Amino acid sequence: MCLINFAYKYHPQYDFILAANRDEFFERPTAKADYWEDVPGLIAGKDLEQGGTWLGITKEGQIAALTNYREVRKKKNEKSRGELVLDYLKNPDSPTNYLTKVRELSHDYLGFNLLCGTVNELYYFSNRQKRIEQLTPGIHSVSNAFLNTSWPKVERGKTLVEKALQNESNDLVEYLLDGLTNDEKAEEKLLPQTGVGIELEKQLSPMFIKMGNYGTRCSTVITISKSKEVTFCERTYLQGQETYEDQRFQFYIGE
Repeated sequence: MCLINFAYKYHPQYDFILAANRDEFFERPTAKADYWEDVPGLIAGKDLEQGGTWLGITKEGQIAALTNYREVRKKKNEKSRGELVLDYLKNPDSPTNYLTKVRELSHDYLGFNLLCGTVNELYYFSNRQKRIEQLTPGIHSVSNAFLNTSWPKVERGKTLVEKALQNESNDLVEYLLDGLTNDEKAEEKLLPQTGVGIELEKQLSPMFIKMGNYGTRCSTVITISKSKEVTFCERTYLQGQETYEDQRFQFYIGE
């Protein structure tokens, strides 16, 4: 993922609302979100190149999602970051125990931000900060810097979630999916400086990225109601086309 916006214990009807975009090279083979045959109860997309995933949820209510931390650094045979999400979802453990293990091995990976937990206890960890942080109720967002770093797309993502929660007459899932297609580039004076150069910073600044062979490949919305009903919708965009395909799942946690 490259942008994860979420409301945690912030709404009277929902414990958790997530709206995220995954940006990736279109040539990288990917399977759409579905139940995994080899991991019972897991719903997630799959990176067919490395076998991991960027975001998923289990029928027992475990949640995990990851973004890359943007930095200019040569790769040195580091492990795939997608395995961090999958390992948590495959192996039931408390999020603090899991993240403590991840922190000890964090040098094996390029920079990342990892969310994991349940609606009862949700945590954030970055191997470029190495602090395990329990999340507090509110609206949060993480892109390719630390949690709630005020990049233009982060602020737009928070605003999208805030407006979605205020617009009760609209379909919440559709409203968020539509909002995630915002491809407005940030003003140059607001761009971060991560070492990739001003032109690339501008191309990467929208919530929804269009860069030829690289861009936003899918959007995902997850809602978890107070009654533990989960709606998971992944919208996959096809390169060079305005059309999309949706995968939607609904279940109750623990059933």
